[in-house]
Amino acid sequence: MLVYQDLLTGDELLSDSFPYKEIENGVLWEVEGKWVVQGAVDVDTGANPSAEGGEDEGVDDQAVKVVDIVDTFRLQEQPAFDKKQFVTFIKRYIKNLTAKLDPEKADEFKKGIEGATKYLLTLLARACMMMGAWCSHTTRMEPPTRPSFTLRTG
Repeated sequence: MLVYQDLLTGDELLSDSFPYKEIENGVLWEVEGKWVVQGAVDVDTGANPSAEGGEDEGVDDQAVKVVDIVDTFRLQEQPAFDKKQFVTFIKRYIKNLTAKLDPEKADEFKKGIEGATKYLLTLLARACMMMGAWCSHTTRMEPPTRPSFTLRTG
């Protein structure tokens, strides 16, 4: 299994066990998150406790629904960005990331990031921002019924 880490923070953001596709000239990855249930699961054995003289034991299941990729990589939801905040953030991220790349990859990244940034700006109103466990940068994650996005190079 391949695990993809952010070059700036070391946060694990994605693995090849989650289906993804490259978009925006390969600068972004679109990832499908799915709802999963964690915790106790109600199992119906077919028995009727009241007919057998038993009572409902009143088990307090703490089952919760989570998005699989968010849970797996401990991504943290962040307050929404407005357009100005996002542009400020992404400029800083691009600058820091470009410094970590070799010149050839940096040139390729710079060519594609403008289109990817414009695409992400169109999603700000209906998307939520997710950060890695160390909360040092953001990755794109839309609500679970929609795909999520992460920068491929980062």
